[in-house]
Amino acid sequence: MSNFYNDHILPRAVDVICGLPSFESGRAELVPQASGRVLEIGMGTGRNLPYYRAAGLQCLCGVDPGLHALARRRAEAAGLEIQALPLSAERIPVDDRSFDCVVSTFTLCTIPDAAQALKEVYRVLVPGGRLLFLEHGAAPDASVRRWQDRLTPYWRPLAGGCHLNREMPGLIESAGFWIESLQRRYRPGPRWLTSLYSGVATRSHSPGPTDRGSSPD
Repeated sequence: MSNFYNDHILPRAVDVICGLPSFESGRAELVPQASGRVLEIGMGTGRNLPYYRAAGLQCLCGVDPGLHALARRRAEAAGLEIQALPLSAERIPVDDRSFDCVVSTFTLCTIPDAAQALKEVYRVLVPGGRLLFLEHGAAPDASVRRWQDRLTPYWRPLAGGCHLNREMPGLIESAGFWIESLQRRYRPGPRWLTSLYSGVATRSHSPGPTDRGSSPD
C-alpha cells in the first residue's frame, strides 16, 4: 500500500470503523477501569480518550508509531494530558515496572509480533498490575474461523496489518498473565469482524517470562 494510503486514508477509515457503536460500547465498559500510571498501546486516533476518568490517573502515556493529530484534539477535549511515545509496543522505552495499568483496544491484532509486545507489557507493569484489553480475534464458531482464515491475507494489507484470527486469550496467557475476567461475544455486525474479547489480565507477583535472571518480587 502507498504511503499516502497508510498516512492519510487508513487512519481515518480505522477511526470510523472503530467508532461504530458495536465497538464504542466495549470501550465505555472497559476504559474507565484504568487508574494510576497508565500506558495505552496503539493509541492511534485516541478513540479511548473520552472514556478515561481523569481524576483516577497519575499519568497517561500513549505508544503508537503513528499517533494521530486527532488523538491530541481528543485529549484536549477530555481534559487529559498525554505523553506520546511514537514507537511500536514491541519495544517500549521505559523502565521495568513503570505502570500500574496498560490499556489495549483493537491493537494486538495489528502488531506484527504481538507475543513480543505482550512480553514488553508484562515487563513495564508493576507486580499485580492490570492489562485491560478489548480485541477482536478468532471466533468461537469453526465456520466463522474458516472465513477469518480465508479473509485475513486480503484484509491485513487493507487494514494496517490487522489479523482477524488471532487467539487473544492464548497470546495473553503465554506472556505470563493471569486472565481474571474474560467476555467473549459477538457484537452487532459481520461475525468475522465482530468476535470480540474483553477482559482484565493481571501480572503475576512471581517472575514471568521476561524476568528470568531477576530477583523474585
